Amino acid sequence: MTGSLSSQGHSFLTPGGVEIVFVLVGLAVLGAALLTVTTKQLVHAALWLVVALGGLAIEYLLLTAEFIAWVQVLIYLGSVVVLVLFGLMLTKAPIGASPDADSGNRWVALGVAVAAAATLVTLVVDAFRSTWIDLAAGGGSTRANGTMLFRYWVLPFEALSVLLLAALVGAVVISRRHREER
Repeated sequence: MTGSLSSQGHSFLTPGGVEIVFVLVGLAVLGAALLTVTTKQLVHAALWLVVALGGLAIEYLLLTAEFIAWVQVLIYLGSVVVLVLFGLMLTKAPIGASPDADSGNRWVALGVAVAAAATLVTLVVDAFRSTWIDLAAGGGSTRANGTMLFRYWVLPFEALSVLLLAALVGAVVISRRHREER
């Protein structure tokens, strides 16, 4: 399923149409992610998060991983964003610009994010420099993805569900506490 780039007649520097669309959608996702973390309006941040997560679903479709794309849409777009919006509504977060949404640590956070991204890109490029994955041979099939997902990634999904439940319960507790104080 994997092999050398030169042995299969592929070149890293000659992208096709799918690769170009992949990069363009990736740039759109990056832009939406940056807008998610830099906007001062919490509702707008949640909506930019929808764009970023939807773009990731498109990336999965381009990688012929339809099952993972639909999981992305159903779980993240359908559940996580709704949970975030409900949390905002239940905690009575300000709808407009929020002055306390800015932190003095913005430049430190940016430096850490750039360093982490550079490290991740360097590691991934170095690890997969001469590897080509042939997706036509069933590598992106629902069976292969489902097997990997439910064999090796069950614990992270369960941990995420507990985290989301805790966030929702916390939002309800905070909103009820504010009602009792009045």
